[in-house]
Amino acid sequence: MHIPLWILATSTVLEFILLVLVVLFYIKLRKSEHLVQTLQDRQQEFLHKLDFNARLESELIESFVHRQEELTRLDEKLQLRASEMRRLLEQAENFTKSPQFLRHTIQSGFRRGQSVEALAASTGLSIDEVELIIDQLTS
Repeated sequence: MHIPLWILATSTVLEFILLVLVVLFYIKLRKSEHLVQTLQDRQQEFLHKLDFNARLESELIESFVHRQEELTRLDEKLQLRASEMRRLLEQAENFTKSPQFLRHTIQSGFRRGQSVEALAASTGLSIDEVELIIDQLTS
């Protein structure tokens, strides 16, 4: 009868060891499941961030394209304005170099008491020319 008792004791100890191993395996399995779940959550969070960044990048590119188009339109308008201003400056220069305008400028400056030298400097004419115009106006 000693043999079956010995077999019973050995099988009980083995069953107990197996039970402890199963419990340890279950605990490790739970930790692994928790770790896998955490990794999946982080992966989902990372995917959400990637999606957000992709949308943000898309909006940035659209905004950049829009600004570039606006800058192109503004540059075209600026070029038109610059050519118009050049044309107006040329007209103004031609007008200021016209004899009637120079006579009027010299006449009004002479009446205000400006010197012949100052009038010559402001009109770009020589002193003799200014004196000649003043003589024509006074006679």
